Amino acid sequence: MDENFIQERIAQLRIKKGVSARDMSLSLGQSESYINTIENKKSLPSMTVFLYICEYFEITPMEFFDEGNSDPEKLKELIKDLKQLDEKSLSNIAGLAKELADKK
Repeated sequence: MDENFIQERIAQLRIKKGVSARDMSLSLGQSESYINTIENKKSLPSMTVFLYICEYFEITPMEFFDEGNSDPEKLKELIKDLKQLDEKSLSNIAGLAKELADKK
């Protein structure tokens, strides 16, 4: 993880969510240029605002820092759905996931 990870991760998650930096800033109760300032590597969020950012993306801080997970919100939703499956369905999905991962 490099020193620009936080700023780049916020930009990545914001773009995936399909919101502008201005809208996100205002949703967080900040000035309209707040997220742009972070994404342009001029500042970092305070710990309190960082937690609000995680809440905004509906992810945990641990999910935010998981570099191997490009879409933590979607993965969280998938895991929630998988927990509702019976054993046979879960095994089928696991086999499919392994097959797709092996082709990657």
